[in-house]
Amino acid sequence: MKPEQPVTKAEKTPGIIGNEPVIAISKLRKSFGKQEVLHDVSLKLMNGENLVVLGKSGSGKSVLIKCIVRLLFSDGGTVSVFGKNVMTLNDEELSEVRQKIGFLFQSSALYDSMTVRQNLEFPLRRIWRGLSEKNIEDKVHEVLENVGLADALNKMPSQLSGGMRKRISLARTIIVDPLVMLYDEPTTGLDPVTSDEISILINEVQKKYKTSSIIITHDIRCARSTANRIIMLRDGVVYSEGNVTDYEKTTDPVIKSFFQ
Repeated sequence: MKPEQPVTKAEKTPGIIGNEPVIAISKLRKSFGKQEVLHDVSLKLMNGENLVVLGKSGSGKSVLIKCIVRLLFSDGGTVSVFGKNVMTLNDEELSEVRQKIGFLFQSSALYDSMTVRQNLEFPLRRIWRGLSEKNIEDKVHEVLENVGLADALNKMPSQLSGGMRKRISLARTIIVDPLVMLYDEPTTGLDPVTSDEISILINEVQKKYKTSSIIITHDIRCARSTANRIIMLRDGVVYSEGNVTDYEKTTDPVIKSFFQ
């Protein structure tokens, strides 16, 4: 079934900086046993845009972005990132691609045994080898300022609230200046005020770091706040595509159930 309202194509969506896709997915399929989670999913992330992927739990949203960075192998189709099919890359080539992608995990995934400073220093020392201690220190302070947590430098993750952990995780992700951001349910488990703050940060990262982003969510407030374009997954396929206005004006009952 197709949505009743016409959709907006990527090249016509306001706010997109370029016309070239940084990620292009074609006919992607992924199953777990007999359960087919993704069935012939095709989409593009255009240069400079925030693309929101909506869908109910179990619709394959998180599986999709894990296939993009090859945390999961697909069963078919292609996933092209910066013009390279990640499914055919060797380990060294895949590592080079991953270094240009920031992945904000739903759980924040901070190292509990490390301070905030050490959590932020870790990717710098691993990816940007050869940086001076002064450069590392400056970069750590810069990203903490950008997420509004300059005073959390020496705290442990256990001392942080859920919203603060999410901010530090975002700081750790952007500290290596990724070209692409993948957000997996960035506002899950947060109160409405903190969720709005995270949505604002997502937009600020897009503007400051010129990132192209895929935002996996079922939070309509987050989608409205961050999306240049929205894709909805349903039953393992792309059910609809458009901008926020398209979705708010639709008469399609499936889409309206999300946007009421």
